[in-house]
Order: sequence, then C-alpha cells, then structure tokens
Amino acid sequence: MRIALGLEYFGTPFHGWQSQSGGGTVQDALELALREIAGVPIGVICAGRTDAGVHATHQVVHFDAPLDRPMMAWVRGVNSHLPDGVAVRWAQPVADEFHARFSARGRRYRYLLLNRPQRVGLWHGRAGWFHLPLDLVLMQVAASKLLGEHDFTAFRAAGCQAKTPIKSLWRADVRQQGNLFVFDFEASAFLHHMVRNLVGTLVYIGKGVQAPSWIDELLLARDRKLAAPTFSPDGLYFRGPIYEPHWGLPDPDDDFLDGVLK
Repeated sequence: MRIALGLEYFGTPFHGWQSQSGGGTVQDALELALREIAGVPIGVICAGRTDAGVHATHQVVHFDAPLDRPMMAWVRGVNSHLPDGVAVRWAQPVADEFHARFSARGRRYRYLLLNRPQRVGLWHGRAGWFHLPLDLVLMQVAASKLLGEHDFTAFRAAGCQAKTPIKSLWRADVRQQGNLFVFDFEASAFLHHMVRNLVGTLVYIGKGVQAPSWIDELLLARDRKLAAPTFSPDGLYFRGPIYEPHWGLPDPDDDFLDGVLK
C-alpha cells in the first residue's frame, strides 16, 4: 500500500532534507521513525528537498508500506519517535501511481524578513534579517517582473542539477506588516537556491542600490555572478507542493504563518 504523509519541520537543527551518510537530516529522522513502526527499513520520497536551515510547513512524502497499519499509527506512532521540531500532520493511502515529487504540478515558498536595525532575537532561525530600511513599492514592482516563463539562470546555484533553468513563476508577492516583510513565490518548479537568490536581489532593489529594471537585465543576461548574493536560509519556508484535486490530498493550511500574517 502506498502512503502519503504531510509533515512540518523547523529546519535550523538539521542538515537539510536529503539523507546523508552521517545522518542529521530530516529524511534520516523520518525514516528511522517509520522503521520503528514498520519493523523494517522504509525509504521515503519527498515533494521538494530543502537545504540546511530551511523550514517546511507542508512537506509531502510517499512510501510503500510493507504491512498494514492504521493511518493513525503513521501519525501519532511516527511522531512519538521523531525529534523535536519535526511532526507528521496527516497520513492517508494513495494510488500506486502517486509520486510525491513527480505528481506535483507546482510548489510554494514563503520568505520572512525582519527589517530593523537590531538583529533577530525572538525570531532567530525563523526569519531572515536586514538592517537598512527597505522600500516596499520598489520591491513589489521588481517582483512583478519575475512573473511568467523565464530563464532563471541568474538566480540558479552553481551546483544546481535541474535539467533546464526555464521555469514558470505564477506568484511573486511582497507585502509588509510593521517591520516584517513577507515574500511569496509559487511556480511550476524551482531551481536550487532560486528563492533565496530572488529575495537577495529584491532586497538590493528595496534598499535602493538597484532599480526594479535590474530584474529585466538579470533575466536577459542569464549570469548568476551579476545578481545579488544568496540570502540566508533562516526565513525560508517550503509551503508545500500543488497537486491536482483527483489525488485527494489535504490542502496546506499553514495555520501558524497564515494565522499570524494576514
């Protein structure tokens, strides 16, 4: 039986999602917990791998269960064996054709940026930080230029393994609540470090170093060296994949983020 899980995690203590020989990743922690419930090793496939320090409010994984267990065992039982900062929120059977990664038609990310002279204290690890004043309107104008299908080579990490840098960006919003800026991105797929590179570039525009038209120049130049440095992972949240309704999976309800940030 193929099972899909929805989980959330605080990425700061982990070395990213993907399993490593030395352990310390979210995937390692989850697979160890699943083994405790199943009694045998279980490998999982996720919807979107996250880097070290990046969080997730609605990561989706799938695995093939070697034996029958109540769905609650895959939630409460697994949670009892997971470290702090990781939690399974739901579990449900899915068709054998379902694939957490390849069945997704898009993905969502959010970046939280605290904009004030003093460094982050209470939100350490949960929000990025920039000390100079930022212009919301300039960043909004610049973000709108990112919409549509583009070659995002200028925002791609050097080690990115994606087959093509051409992606369709459906949403690129920037809004402000007091001294907190919220960046929302939604696309068919994302390149390695793409969101953090976009945020870094928008911050350069917001502080007045570059005009919004810089986005047009970067997209045309297709040169990573010309764009802004990669921003900190602290404020980045993977908000989950987007699936067609026929898979019957729960919609992400980022109650923490959406409940606080309207």
